[in-house]
Amino acid sequence: MVAGGGPRVLAIVLAGGEGKRLMPLTADRAKPAVPFGGIYRLIDFALSNLANSGYLRMVVLTQYKSHSLDRHISTTWRMSTMLGNYVTPVPAQQRVGKQWFAGSADAIFQSLNLIHDDKPDIVVVVGADHVYRMDFECMVRQHQESGAAVTVAAIRQPIDQSDQFGVIEVDPTTKGRIAAFREKPSDPEGLPDSPQEILASMGNYVFSVDALVDAVTQDAAREESAHDMGGDIVPWFVDRGQAYVYDFKDNVTPGATDRDRGYWRDVGTIDSFYESHMDLVSIHPVFNLYNYDWPLMTSYGPYPPAKFVTGASQRRGVALNSIVSPGCIVSGAVVEDSVLSPAVKVHSFARVSGSVLMGGVEVGRSAIIRRAILDKDVRVPPGVSIGVDPEHDRARGFTVTDSGITVIGKGTVVTE
Repeated sequence: MVAGGGPRVLAIVLAGGEGKRLMPLTADRAKPAVPFGGIYRLIDFALSNLANSGYLRMVVLTQYKSHSLDRHISTTWRMSTMLGNYVTPVPAQQRVGKQWFAGSADAIFQSLNLIHDDKPDIVVVVGADHVYRMDFECMVRQHQESGAAVTVAAIRQPIDQSDQFGVIEVDPTTKGRIAAFREKPSDPEGLPDSPQEILASMGNYVFSVDALVDAVTQDAAREESAHDMGGDIVPWFVDRGQAYVYDFKDNVTPGATDRDRGYWRDVGTIDSFYESHMDLVSIHPVFNLYNYDWPLMTSYGPYPPAKFVTGASQRRGVALNSIVSPGCIVSGAVVEDSVLSPAVKVHSFARVSGSVLMGGVEVGRSAIIRRAILDKDVRVPPGVSIGVDPEHDRARGFTVTDSGITVIGKGTVVTE
């Protein structure tokens, strides 16, 4: 136990995902390191939620192209070592053999030394690439009261979307106990209190420490296992009647509004990544970045304030329904419904609409950017259009989604 009588909690953040569906944004970085919302990285949401919950001992398990992620954690997430708090990136170390992490459960098995060293009572395991606010203390409290070995966080989703999620079916005879955990079922059962909804796993778990150690150790010996937390470990506990669900609708974070309460987005695809940015810039944001009672924490470098200046022919630089980060200069251009990361420059007569521009992007005079995602340091020459003609964008080698979002990879210098 820690001071105050609560359990000693260790948080494990699973951040080894390759993120193939986010290419080309993940061509040079791990998915949790992808910039989001102007000044953040995706991992900042998980770490901020844990820190705001009071859980200040965190290990981040990394693997795929982790340099920028490791650098971000080491330069941004510093805790008081005097108080025993820390955020530590931990790469695959081959402690149990000459192999890398074979799955999320194997990542924890190969990192059991972290648990043995910290000696927690409770282990909170979370993903590193979702956008949401959550007070994990509420979930830990329910976990302790239920006597569960594992508690799985779940969010209500329309039943017709069940084929996109791991679906949790509850035991009608025991409150909160999971009767079945099914991966992307085509014939789901609706909830007893809401037949048109299902409970979808959020990829967040609370474990009693001995139960977690035992489960991943046994799982490591099963050759037929995929060594996945959701696919193998949770069903293992379900079969033993030791898995319970935590309904995200019951989670209350300080400062939440009726509009953004319960927001959770898996930004695993380009389209969902784009749509979640549009959620931020809507007139009444579906996800509110300006909740100072539950702050999202990060560090974005030594940039000066954003600047809007009069450009050529006395044309004013303006930004409407947009997020404009420090260091940006909008000179005689119009920016609408967009997110600009630090140090973006938009020159006279250019127009940026419905787009996401990451750090250091420069948009030339009279260029047009529409429904596009431009990764860091992309250069768009004067007069060039992006997102106006999807077929032309494809012909130039850019990624274009089925919904028409154009994506340009890091450091690209665009030509006609």
